[in-house]
Amino acid sequence: MPTGIAVHADYVRTEPIANPKRALTMKTEPKLADDRRAERGSLLILALLAPVVGAASGLMGAAFRLALAEADRFRDAAIVWAHGWKIGGFFIIAAACAAAVAFAAWLVRRFSPYASGSGIPQVEAILNDELPPTPPRLLFVKFFGGLSAIGAGLALGREGPSVQMGAAVAHIVAKVSGRTWTDCKVLIAAGAGAGLATAFNAPIAGAVFVLEELLRRFDTRTAIAALGASAAAIAVARAFLGAAPDFTVEPLADVGAELWLLFVALGAVAGLAGHLYNGMLLRTLAVMDRLDRWPIELRAAVIGAAVGMLGFFLPGLIGGGDDITQRTLAGDAALTVLALAFVLRFGLGPVSYAAPVPGGLFAPILVLGAQLGLFCGELCRLAVPAAGLDPIAFAVVGMAAFFTGVVQAPVTGIVLVIEMTAGFTMLLPMIAACFAAMLVPNLLRGVPIYTSLLERVCRLQQSEAGSAATRTADARARNSR
Repeated sequence: MPTGIAVHADYVRTEPIANPKRALTMKTEPKLADDRRAERGSLLILALLAPVVGAASGLMGAAFRLALAEADRFRDAAIVWAHGWKIGGFFIIAAACAAAVAFAAWLVRRFSPYASGSGIPQVEAILNDELPPTPPRLLFVKFFGGLSAIGAGLALGREGPSVQMGAAVAHIVAKVSGRTWTDCKVLIAAGAGAGLATAFNAPIAGAVFVLEELLRRFDTRTAIAALGASAAAIAVARAFLGAAPDFTVEPLADVGAELWLLFVALGAVAGLAGHLYNGMLLRTLAVMDRLDRWPIELRAAVIGAAVGMLGFFLPGLIGGGDDITQRTLAGDAALTVLALAFVLRFGLGPVSYAAPVPGGLFAPILVLGAQLGLFCGELCRLAVPAAGLDPIAFAVVGMAAFFTGVVQAPVTGIVLVIEMTAGFTMLLPMIAACFAAMLVPNLLRGVPIYTSLLERVCRLQQSEAGSAATRTADARARNSR
């Protein structure tokens, strides 16, 4: 008969056991029960902390949006004033924009290098244990750096700073509450989603973004935390911003299935355009990296001055782009003007992102998607007048399709655009368009933009770590002499 070990509270005795497997089961069952209770307790704490993270993220995101709106109004008024000074006003606007963008770059260099750019790749790197959590001072840099750069007219989105600030807030809450690193990462992801939800008044998109883009898998604990954080963020933000969708769009009629092929074609065009946009953005960043002999503030100032010069003549084409998107969704543009605006914004986005300042990609690519969709819709209406096509429907679908072509996160794009426009009747055409917009860049072996940016962030981090190690070794060698 096999021999087992019977364990008691106050002694250990060896004796024959009739069923060793049963004894092992009796020993492991209490441990499993304890683990389940601990897991449920941890989940409950996360569920309680997630709304706290969301409320704080919503408050900060709402303040950021309101500050950006005031900065846009100030910039527009300054340009109107500058026109009274003619050539002198031109140089004043160029110099002011250069100074504002240089100030944002100085904040990044001096206080938080990882605050540069969107912030979404940095959050992904933290969740993948490739970067350490960002320090609290990032909140200051991201808020005022983003306000200065986007307020100066750079074609950057508010969602990047909002996402990274939400993640930073979540890390502070997790650290104060004494959570494990595993729980901390759950809250960081939830805080990032709350930031996106606040940026676009889109709570469902915020939660979906966490699962589809940040984690790229479904995780129950993270889903619960993301939903709680996004709900709390929107509840707080709407107290300051209101509950209306970001864009006002006239009710759109259902599109018959016989017209879906037109939206598939739009998706294919958007997918190709998105692939080209990603390539242009990465090449622009590579050019900026080769100018590393220039001080970071000087590089930023040159870009800021160029944007200021453009803004002096075409103030309606610079900035984050919400006003441009709203005008596009109202159909207020001739075909030639629409094409010119698309080309200008297509180049302005990558150039603005190359400036080492805080700012996101979502808002600028939504502008381009709306313009591309409206342009294609007008062409289709002229080509098939009997079909009674509404070009605005193409503009709404184009936003989701171009977003998919660039980010390759179709569910986030669809949900985001529906929440921003209340365009629920466009769901099926969006699915058809996003199918093609996802297919084309993958056939062209295109990489999602945030994957490329994440690789770039990690590569720069490794380069900086190697440079730091070299400097440390050189210092030790000098001290040993």
